[in-house]
Amino acid sequence: MSNQPLFTQYRMGNLDLPNRIVMAPLTRMRAQSHDHVPTALQAEYYAQRASAGLIIAEATAISPEGFGWADTPGLWTEEQVRGWRRVTDAVHAAGGRIIAQLWHTGAISHPELLGGAQPVSASNVDPGQISVTPTGRKPTVTPRPLTKQEIQATVADFARAARNAREAGFDGVQILANYLYLISQFLNAATNLRKDEYSGSPENRSRFLFEVVESVLGEVDAQRVGVKISPMHEGGAFQANNETLPVTEYAIQKLSSYNLSHLLLMGNSTDFTNTPLEKLADDGMFRHFRPLFKGTLIANVKMGRDRGNRLIAEGLADLVAFGRPYIANPDLVHRFAENAPLAEVDWETVYASGRHGYSDYPTYQAPEHNSRS
Repeated sequence: MSNQPLFTQYRMGNLDLPNRIVMAPLTRMRAQSHDHVPTALQAEYYAQRASAGLIIAEATAISPEGFGWADTPGLWTEEQVRGWRRVTDAVHAAGGRIIAQLWHTGAISHPELLGGAQPVSASNVDPGQISVTPTGRKPTVTPRPLTKQEIQATVADFARAARNAREAGFDGVQILANYLYLISQFLNAATNLRKDEYSGSPENRSRFLFEVVESVLGEVDAQRVGVKISPMHEGGAFQANNETLPVTEYAIQKLSSYNLSHLLLMGNSTDFTNTPLEKLADDGMFRHFRPLFKGTLIANVKMGRDRGNRLIAEGLADLVAFGRPYIANPDLVHRFAENAPLAEVDWETVYASGRHGYSDYPTYQAPEHNSRS
């Protein structure tokens, strides 16, 4: 264990981490459906995984308008804050550290999740994705553009959620600025067709992101604030185009000037072949962006023990986030230390309800060797 880079201590911002193994944010749909309050079951689940150097909690909606995935939690009411406090207390009692991930789904939401209202986005472009509603998965609909006044209200919602995260006992926050959600919808030239100062150049399409960052920094010290961002190649309006990489490069270089806690960078989760992102496949993502961000870099997607150790040893990442392995292996740190086999995920229960396939995965038990006298 001592010669594995994953098991060396690390100071991320002003948090001391006992190892470099991060639990990635994982949407698991176990919050109360009627009020989006985290439950005692979620407290149990996260506490089981507290041996991670850091836990990044599941994506959490910042407002009713930002809510966009059935049975996921929020951070805009006092009840939600109390529910999260139960989670953070459990993690801290088990010796762990946990940060909140702040989420606005934008056009990925659905009228079923918004009391019949139309989802909002940068522009009225259907992203061509899937919404997870209370009655099942459904195609996204055409959203309506946010007005400038609504943009400022949304920025304030991020600040309120950051303040609530602090009150809930989180050790920091992470702004979700990639994948398919609202901030990405502003960054993406295909979903941002605005004619105002929030569109056009990379600087303008990044304007909303940095207004959010600065609003959050008004509530939480920079050494406790991180951002998750990376160029993606998904379906529909989120297929990579010639502006996908330049706008991300601009954003990450500017983020580097804020003295943030960390940047979480996702590797390719889809095939980048014959796209403008081809050179970023596999380790290319981390090789490309490592020089552009002068702080802690967390690598994520398709990570295993050996790859994680190598990325740290080569200086391509400081920390490594593991997602799927943490679903079925609450004791992932111990398994990595012992080079023990990993349990397999029961995929039918990932987005289900209750303990089964959530908090009932067993810890590793080494085979007993019978000795004869």
